[in-house]
Amino acid sequence: MPNNQVEFIRGGQLNSVANVKPTDTLLDHLRLNDGAYGTKEGCAEGDCGACTVVLGRQVNGEMQYRPVNSCIYFMGMVDGQEVITIDDLAARGQDLHPVQQAMVDLHGSQCGFCTPGFVMALFALYHGQGSVDRDDITTQIAGNLCRCTGYRPIIEAGLKACQNRQDDRFDGQMQATAKLLAARPLEDLFIGDDTRFFAAPKSLASLAELYAKHTDATIVAGATDVGLWVTKRLMDLPKIIYIGDVVGLDHIIDQSQNLTLGAAVTYAHAEQALARIDADIGETLRRLGSKQVRESGTVGGNIANGSPIGDMPPILIALGADIVLQKADKSRVLKLEDYFIAYGKQDRQQGEFLKEIIIPKLAKNEYFRCYKISKRFDQDISAVMAAFHFTIVEQKITQARIAFGGMAATPKRAAATEAALVGLDILSFDENHTLLDKLAEDFTPLSDMRASAQYRLDVAKGLLTKAIVEAGELAGETRVIKRREAS
Repeated sequence: MPNNQVEFIRGGQLNSVANVKPTDTLLDHLRLNDGAYGTKEGCAEGDCGACTVVLGRQVNGEMQYRPVNSCIYFMGMVDGQEVITIDDLAARGQDLHPVQQAMVDLHGSQCGFCTPGFVMALFALYHGQGSVDRDDITTQIAGNLCRCTGYRPIIEAGLKACQNRQDDRFDGQMQATAKLLAARPLEDLFIGDDTRFFAAPKSLASLAELYAKHTDATIVAGATDVGLWVTKRLMDLPKIIYIGDVVGLDHIIDQSQNLTLGAAVTYAHAEQALARIDADIGETLRRLGSKQVRESGTVGGNIANGSPIGDMPPILIALGADIVLQKADKSRVLKLEDYFIAYGKQDRQQGEFLKEIIIPKLAKNEYFRCYKISKRFDQDISAVMAAFHFTIVEQKITQARIAFGGMAATPKRAAATEAALVGLDILSFDENHTLLDKLAEDFTPLSDMRASAQYRLDVAKGLLTKAIVEAGELAGETRVIKRREAS
């Protein structure tokens, strides 16, 4: 029989919560049930970071900590984890945690509303990597907003705490916490009945059986998108199937020619492997959402939801990625670019779910570039996302794969532009080249709040020029681009 209660550790104790509704959030549970009022609701969409808490998982006998946005993290998803909030850092009557004390000493708080989220984001870094520098701090807190301090004292507080790290009481409890979590049986979670439920299957077989029975259920991995359906669109989602605990969807297989990612692999988990394909991918991932979003959101989720402005699909399409879809005990392989049919429509049959993504690595003479264009550097939706994959032999492009997001109703290849590029001598290309006009044959972009149609076309032309120049330089062919004369 599946387990019918959410079990998690908080304060060193195992907690069990029954009667969890499908879309109850962790934030609401903490504030309304536990009275943990230090964790705040700011935006209710995972943007401001005031709701940040830290979750701990047992991995190979050790605890690993990650910050998440509790406002869009469904309560059932914490099953089998440790939950740490701002209220848990300093026991009553004891000294403040080093991160808290550094915030006090360096005046990192003014009105205080955002402070718990900053502290928890920095607490996760405190228990994360070894050496920490300013870039690590700013990356860690990019998903936390403050309107008072100007960030400098917060960054200084983070540096002081993390660069002078000492064991805290959580270090002393880690071994016991890991053993407690490891001792839990690997049971499916199912709370509710056949009309309304939250389910967290633990195996591919259980997932396939459950989804075949409930094809109307909403599948979530990180809920960084679906969570907003609930908090902003006020949607009633009666059936939730969480796949983050499914053994077989959490794997990364890094082989010589391909990188395979399970559909439930988070961005944070996949980041290093993807960056090894090309450094541009790693830099783009650093700007995808925030640390909290990347610790919850998945590469598979960015594909499955079919958004025309997702950042990963253009990258993966340009690389020639395949996806594996499964229904019951049968699976099929599909080119990622063929998955996106039209706006809001994907080639996914009823009862079929995304199992894994297979990404070819770059071969000799293949060069890759990708660029994210947005109004803000951090945590912003792209106006244009572009990815370019060229094969260059003796300064000529022999093959091209180009994909854009934000330029059409789906992530889409630039077929006419690709064909025109074949045979191009990269040393003869400049920003006045007539080939750039081919992009207007491939795309008729819309004007919206993020950019006008003309801006998108102009940016696409500039990015194509930039990609060819940079790919040529990587191939060892350098020259000066002829610039357009000012009128």
